[in-house]
Amino acid sequence: DGALPTSAAISPPAFRLSLGSSTPFLPCFKIGIYRVSGWKGGSQPAAMSCLHDHSCEDHNCSADWSLHTHIDLSKVSALNEAVAGSVKSVFKPWNRRLDTSEGLLESNDGDPELLVFIPFTSDVKIKSISVVGGSGGTSPSKMRAFINRDGIDFSDAQNMQPVQEWDLNENLQGLLEYQTRYSRFQGVGNLTLHFPDNFGGDTTQIYYIGLKGEATQLKRDVVATIVYEITPNPSDHK
Repeated sequence: DGALPTSAAISPPAFRLSLGSSTPFLPCFKIGIYRVSGWKGGSQPAAMSCLHDHSCEDHNCSADWSLHTHIDLSKVSALNEAVAGSVKSVFKPWNRRLDTSEGLLESNDGDPELLVFIPFTSDVKIKSISVVGGSGGTSPSKMRAFINRDGIDFSDAQNMQPVQEWDLNENLQGLLEYQTRYSRFQGVGNLTLHFPDNFGGDTTQIYYIGLKGEATQLKRDVVATIVYEITPNPSDHK
């Protein structure tokens, strides 16, 4: 009858993702069989779930290239969080992404907007971002990213052009990642994520934010020292 079945097996080479797309994808790009679900038409499926022959939990697929240890957690902050400092609880290893016992980031009641500031201990390159939100319409529905911009407030975020923005799906099981336009996410010293709305809940809830990419070898304070020392000193040339 020409209808696409609920699940269709395809080989990885036949599935192509545009770097400019906001389409979420599963991070397990290993040789194997993949199931496509929620097809919306066009050239790409809405989401992809992994069916290669091992457990992602056991193999920690998405922990590869994790930037978790490169986040300067002491300086992470959020605007409009209901509980001060709760934003720090959403940054944790991938294998604990569904552990709700560690707390959550929640917006103030009646105001779903959140702004999250994430500094790094070294410059990083960000390949993808994963967000696990709450149920009952409390998951964020949109995400906007700004890089290397300190002190952004809601007015700035609403009026500035983001480096990239995504329409999000509810990702309660933490299986989806959103790819970045990688060439734009190089030399990132800090990342600000703006979540302007959710799926209809009174608050926005986030349990996990995961970042995947690469870090430089130099710490940010070391880089700053090197830049300072190579600046010519006129007294040295008298």
